[in-house]
Amino acid sequence: MFDGVAKRYDITNTVLSFGQDKLWRRHTRQLLNLQPGERVLDLAAGTSVSTVELAKSGAWCVATDFSIGMLEAGKSRTVPKVAGDGMHLPFADSSFDAVTISFGLRNISDFRAGLREMARVTKPGGRLVVCEFSTPTWKPFRVVYMEYLMKALPWVATKVSSNPEAYVYLAESIRAWPNQEQLLVELQDAGWGDGATYQNETGGIVALHYGRRPL
Repeated sequence: MFDGVAKRYDITNTVLSFGQDKLWRRHTRQLLNLQPGERVLDLAAGTSVSTVELAKSGAWCVATDFSIGMLEAGKSRTVPKVAGDGMHLPFADSSFDAVTISFGLRNISDFRAGLREMARVTKPGGRLVVCEFSTPTWKPFRVVYMEYLMKALPWVATKVSSNPEAYVYLAESIRAWPNQEQLLVELQDAGWGDGATYQNETGGIVALHYGRRPL
């Protein structure tokens, strides 16, 4: 499915998010507080646009994704790229100072196993930021958003995406996803409990969940 959307993935995301995707990527980098020389894993990196944003910090960042087609679509972006399964990462224990995953945790078939695997490859004291769709906090806005999600989003995708059917899955997966507090508990249970917290973006359409691997 993701190979099928790779060609126009970036432009589709920008259109569907009304340009907010750039802001969410920047805030993810800022929350990680990356330092020059640190090693960072960008999981479910897709075309590596998020990895390029992270690399602005001076950290060494590697893009990893299950979809070869997505990685190939970002071949012009000069960051390291490694194909990998989020539940069986091809990296040694404690390889990274920080790890992040943006809009990809929903797509790991066992996301809890994915969270544990991310903890495995992160050094003690290392940081995690999960940037993911969430639940708008203001009820009237939440109703409007859900209507957009299930009706307008698939329609818009037919105009800009190379695989519009994939965005029906996208809408359904967002609706079924845990809300902010529920995902916070999942982080804590998976070994990211040290100071785990979250911040809402764009009224809760997106949430950035932060945690540290205990020392």
